[in-house]
Amino acid sequence: MPAAGKIWVLRTVGLALGILVAMPVSALEKLGFSVAGADERVADAVRRASLVAGLHAQAEDDPQDLIAAARADYGAILSALYSLGHYSAVISIKVDGREAAEISAIDPPGSISQIDVRVDPGPPFRFGTVTVVPLAPGTTLPADFRRGGVARSGLISEALDATVLSWRNNGYAKASLAAEDVVADHATSRLDVELTLNPGPRLRFGALAVEGETRMRERRVRKIAGLPEGEVFSDAELRRAEKRLRRTGIFSSANLVEDEAITAPDLLGITAQVVEQKPRRYSLGVEVASLDGVSITGSWLHRNLLGGGERLGLMGQITNIGAGESGVDYGLELTLDRPATLTPDTTAGLVLGYAHLDEVDSSLDAIEFGLRFSHVFSDNLTGRIGLTYDYLIARDPGGSFSFRNLSVPIGLTWDKRDVANNATKGFYLDLTAKPFAGFGTTGTGLRTTLDGRIYRSIGEPGRLVVAARAQLGAVLGSDLLETPWDDLFFSGGSGTVRGHPYHSLGVEITRDTGPVVQIGGNYFLAGSLELRARVSERFGLVGFVDWGSVGLDSFTGAFSNSHAGAGIGLRYDTGFGPIRADVAAPISGTTGDGVQFYIGLGQSF
Repeated sequence: MPAAGKIWVLRTVGLALGILVAMPVSALEKLGFSVAGADERVADAVRRASLVAGLHAQAEDDPQDLIAAARADYGAILSALYSLGHYSAVISIKVDGREAAEISAIDPPGSISQIDVRVDPGPPFRFGTVTVVPLAPGTTLPADFRRGGVARSGLISEALDATVLSWRNNGYAKASLAAEDVVADHATSRLDVELTLNPGPRLRFGALAVEGETRMRERRVRKIAGLPEGEVFSDAELRRAEKRLRRTGIFSSANLVEDEAITAPDLLGITAQVVEQKPRRYSLGVEVASLDGVSITGSWLHRNLLGGGERLGLMGQITNIGAGESGVDYGLELTLDRPATLTPDTTAGLVLGYAHLDEVDSSLDAIEFGLRFSHVFSDNLTGRIGLTYDYLIARDPGGSFSFRNLSVPIGLTWDKRDVANNATKGFYLDLTAKPFAGFGTTGTGLRTTLDGRIYRSIGEPGRLVVAARAQLGAVLGSDLLETPWDDLFFSGGSGTVRGHPYHSLGVEITRDTGPVVQIGGNYFLAGSLELRARVSERFGLVGFVDWGSVGLDSFTGAFSNSHAGAGIGLRYDTGFGPIRADVAAPISGTTGDGVQFYIGLGQSF
């Protein structure tokens, strides 16, 4: 290379290095927060509202982003303080000694080393005069929206929403805010609020139009929605119709949109805007227990078989694969359900099922065919009733036995859990009653069960949860040997008592031919207690104890036996449910020996 070229390269490299050395380093070394007063709740609200604090926590130190966040923090922090009733706050956000509001967001400094956020929230304001007019019959305003209550800004919005909703539920679909007068008196720390509503005309539901349906018949969409056309408008009825459409599982989205204009004389047209999902769905589940083996469940579902929302489902399961004591169980069930039968909230269905159960001392093959109805009373309460014919062939060392019966299964489920597969509060209650009439040597009686669960958080919601479960079941009116074996009760396994093998506790009987065999009992009682602790965003620990009892003629007594197990577990939150890994051992009873492991999806109950 010529000498002149070498000199040019060296100069270029030197210039580049010089620029790199001269460039400032954009690193935020210190973020300070100072909130006057001793109210920790206010200080926490300020920190949570700060965008600068969020960037700093993520190690984001780009000067332009920091300046933009600091300038936005004035409004964000002020809004947070308003939500707590502080309306005379003084906020200072200094970036390396300069007020952030005076720094251009498009021409930020080359580096930022320190940001100081100082907030004087001032005294909390209280409501003075609060007026909302006119009020619809039955309106319930927030309890704290009253003279003397802390004037949280959110209460004003809640009061307005409650008033508008009440008018809408009384038929005034176009109710809206006509005037708002909010006056803050800084001398007395008082906030006066006057809201004036315009209810508009009283309307009735007009015709329901449908948009977006492809395979689904329009007439069936209207039938499922169950919108009471011609009746007085109600927001609650409108939302109920939306939920009916979503509950079918046919639509990925379903929204009922009100017309802007009123159809003379007083009709408000509604349009159902729906988007259909793919018609078929597949699912697969696996659960593993060290002694009980592997359980596999799979299902196939056609969401809209004939264009009317009919659901055709096929579900199969194989359990106890590789079990230490009992054999492999398997079953297959075919269902056909039709929503909006009899009423918009009633689903009718047919079910045909086959099951093979291989217990320690016995086995059975069962066929079931039935008609069933389920009804949604509310978001939390559902009921069901059916008519079912069952045929069973059972075998044990004493011989082969057949059972035939006609039953009317009835059930009621009350579910107030916050999250079904990982509840932190609320309760769950399921009741069943199945009167059955036997044919031939099969008895006649009543089978009833109860499954109750309750959840309570201690301290921060979801951080530490106490979960308790009680189960009981009884067969009344039918002798043990005349009762269909799939109606009898066992205990043991992941659904009842962990640490003991699946269905390891039952009732021992002596056949006329001599052998002693174990079958299920007429009475069943079980309880579980868990302490669930979330140790990080994803991981949790669980400690638990389970107890179960099976009896011949009572829940407890001379002809009943019990066992118990205890253990610990690990939970990993996947976002759609926790992965469960439990290890348990027996602490009483003779049906289990040694440590057992369980792996599955979702909490144990």
